[in-house]
Amino acid sequence: MIVIKIGGGAEINLEYVCADIAALAQAGKPVVVVHGTGKEADALGERVGQPAKHVTSPQGFTSRYTDRATLEVFVMAACGKVNTFLVERLQKLGVNAIGLSGVDGRLLEGTRKDAIRIVENGRQRILRDDYTGKVEKVNADLLRVLLERNYVPVIAPLAISYQSDAINIDGDRAAAMIAGALGAEQLVILSNVPGLLQNFPDESSLIAKIDKHRVEQSIGFAEGRMKKKVLGAAEALALGVRQVIFADGRVVQPLQRALEGKGTTIE
Repeated sequence: MIVIKIGGGAEINLEYVCADIAALAQAGKPVVVVHGTGKEADALGERVGQPAKHVTSPQGFTSRYTDRATLEVFVMAACGKVNTFLVERLQKLGVNAIGLSGVDGRLLEGTRKDAIRIVENGRQRILRDDYTGKVEKVNADLLRVLLERNYVPVIAPLAISYQSDAINIDGDRAAAMIAGALGAEQLVILSNVPGLLQNFPDESSLIAKIDKHRVEQSIGFAEGRMKKKVLGAAEALALGVRQVIFADGRVVQPLQRALEGKGTTIE
């Protein structure tokens, strides 16, 4: 069992990624795909006059501030475009992919953070009316039913709160929770860099291997979105996932290369 997280950045080559997913699926390997939505949500927000607002927590983690209007844009981008066209691409490759968000069948469930603490101009402040949260429960039975029938689930980064509000979630940490709930052997996180870099953006500073006991220490030099990816890796390992790989989603055969040890491997 492999869980694959496809980053939402503009440089990810979906043609290469989907070809590798198809190869795995056709070889009989159970695969679950989680995708990001960042660039498409940002672009759609600009077109409809609802530009994204990215905020930074006191711990240094960057996220999208999501009021209800922003959530509507995010849902349109995540479920309406990215998820549907990713499923379409896989179907053309002979993969019986099925699109879901975490809202469907309460696939991903957690607490809504209706207020968040951020740092702005060096000062901390509270933002309210937020529709974000963290995945705390995974409906693994639903995914197992689909996998047993040879579907490839493709999951958009949304969840449902315990009060049944749709919430925006971090896709990397959601993928970690899914991998743990399914007992996956591997979690592969694809982004627009070759792996975790000691000195971002110097790609020659790639860290090939990290001991699982030192993962959280790596958050200190991870930059931007990579901080959440490292946090997700730590959570996946704590849930029993054997191996997490940060790999390059821009290159030919990105998954095959990742499984051969190209990237940053944590196990």
